[in-house]
Amino acid sequence: MQGSPDLDRRDLAWYVDKFVQVLVFVGGISAIVFIVGIFVFITREGIGFVFGSLNPLEFFTSPRWRPTSEHNPTYGALALIAGTASVTGLAMVISVPFALGVAIYIGEFATGKTREALKVLVELLAAIPSVVWGFIGLSIMNPLIIKLFNVPVGLNVLNSGLILGLMAAPIMTTIAEDALKAVPDGYREAAEAMGATRWQVIFKVVLPAAKNGLVAAVLLGVGRGFGETMAVLMASGHSINLPTSVFDSVRALTATIAAELGETAVGSDHYQALFTLGILLFVVTFLINLTADLVVRGRGRS
Repeated sequence: MQGSPDLDRRDLAWYVDKFVQVLVFVGGISAIVFIVGIFVFITREGIGFVFGSLNPLEFFTSPRWRPTSEHNPTYGALALIAGTASVTGLAMVISVPFALGVAIYIGEFATGKTREALKVLVELLAAIPSVVWGFIGLSIMNPLIIKLFNVPVGLNVLNSGLILGLMAAPIMTTIAEDALKAVPDGYREAAEAMGATRWQVIFKVVLPAAKNGLVAAVLLGVGRGFGETMAVLMASGHSINLPTSVFDSVRALTATIAAELGETAVGSDHYQALFTLGILLFVVTFLINLTADLVVRGRGRS
């Protein structure tokens, strides 16, 4: 006897449903698997240096990064850490107000074709490759900074901070605008019914309600700043310095890894030290995300 067509269809639907469940599950945990795999790989390559040749006091307090010295190689990462922090900090000072302002205008004021055109332009800015931003910093911003501020070199913290801020702003704008649009219209209507002005509605109602998404947008910008390589390498001057002003040339952690990894002998102290810098970047990024998550959860309970 042949099976019922209805039963066959139900069996097929059951198998399809199970397959989709497994596929979604694999997709859901893939990010965790990839992150753990990356961390294991970086740790495996750098752990020998961490527990062997690494001098923690020198690594975190000395600005002398001279891994190729024949007589006295030193692995002080303070200047690299300070360079990364200065560039990222300036980029956030520039990009956060800009990105939030654009997101507020697109989400709360712009309408119709104006809103759609602005959203498309923001997405196009996010699609520009980092090497193109690096060329802009090298070819346009460099002579412009020299001319405007009368400094000898235009490849410095200011240049790389501006470029990095412009790179991070589009992604932050997109996420922030989505967070603002996720706030229910009932919140706005209730505030307006109580006599609140448009700006009062935005600053007293919409922004507090969207704070989780806005924090996520800022975090993504900070992560972009810490992880960006090519543009920072081309626009920062790639000089090992402890910056004292925005006109000083600096070298970032990521740029150091990119510039030196291809010229080191696999397994050498220099090679493992570069992976140690990678471990440091990974840990710092993790702590930033963890701290922000704890802050958001604390505010949510208050």
